[in-house]
Amino acid sequence: MKRVARLIVAVATAALSLSAGAAGARFAVISHAPDGDPFWNVVKNGIGDAEKDFGVSVDYRNPPNGDLADMVHLLQQASARNYDGIATTIADFDVVNGPVKTIVAKGIPVITFNSGTTKENDTLGGLLHVGQPEYVAGKEAGERAKAAGIKRFLCVNNNATNPTSFDRCRGFADAIGADFKKSTLDVGNDPTVVENKVFGALHEHPDTQAVLALGPTSAVPALRAVEKLGLLGKIYFATFDLTPEVNKQIAAGTVAFEIDQQPYLQGYIPVALLAIMSRDKSHDIHKAIATLQANPQFQQRVKTYGLEPRFEATGVDTGPGFVTRDNVGLVEKYAGQYR
Repeated sequence: MKRVARLIVAVATAALSLSAGAAGARFAVISHAPDGDPFWNVVKNGIGDAEKDFGVSVDYRNPPNGDLADMVHLLQQASARNYDGIATTIADFDVVNGPVKTIVAKGIPVITFNSGTTKENDTLGGLLHVGQPEYVAGKEAGERAKAAGIKRFLCVNNNATNPTSFDRCRGFADAIGADFKKSTLDVGNDPTVVENKVFGALHEHPDTQAVLALGPTSAVPALRAVEKLGLLGKIYFATFDLTPEVNKQIAAGTVAFEIDQQPYLQGYIPVALLAIMSRDKSHDIHKAIATLQANPQFQQRVKTYGLEPRFEATGVDTGPGFVTRDNVGLVEKYAGQYR
């Protein structure tokens, strides 16, 4: 009996030790996103829930105006603070290459997420990339448009400073057989500017059959331009990422679909994996992934919010998923918070 009791105590002590290893950890999440983009509110909710579930602390940092030079400074500051792990977007590989490699060289585990690719992550020395393959997402969206007879489109890019954003336009263009460079419009993030530029482009090219927006900050003002031109419900409209205004238009049948990259997962999964590795004192990312997949708290969150992460051998794909008139009701329930 004493031997059994000692074994129970040993197991309990080991469990507490593992928990404490994660509880004392502090991580940084660095993004390229400007303030005010609603997409990132959902990412931050994922980060917050991972903090709660794994008992860790996370500092989220972003350049207020989306200036990549500011992002470099944030990465340099994170490196100097010697966090237990860092998650970062790859807004522009050439821009983040130096500071991220410096972080990796210090032995700090890095996971990339959202913007970037698995190949870029590997080159930087990151352990894993968590995000949506942008070209694939654009192409799958384009295939849907092609089935509806679309041959000419306008790609409204509000994030032209991020090279991977063009993969979305290029994938869509390749699917319908269009020239993606001639079809892409750089609009920035000022709503008035976006609306005016889209209005002008559609007015100048009345043969445009479809509009593809690359996010909420371009989708909402682009829809206003479409409405002013009397084209709402007549032109094929689709967008990346979710926003309540567009959800209503989907339900009304005037927007074809939204492409959901499940941003909640992009916030939650990197923090969770870093926490697991910190707790286990290991950089074995595959073991951490297996542990996360079996975690009951994670399983419950995924089930509750209707999320579908895809764990691949090369990374974790969080999209593309498509929100249409058939499933927008379920998505709307958690829109802006978890979807």
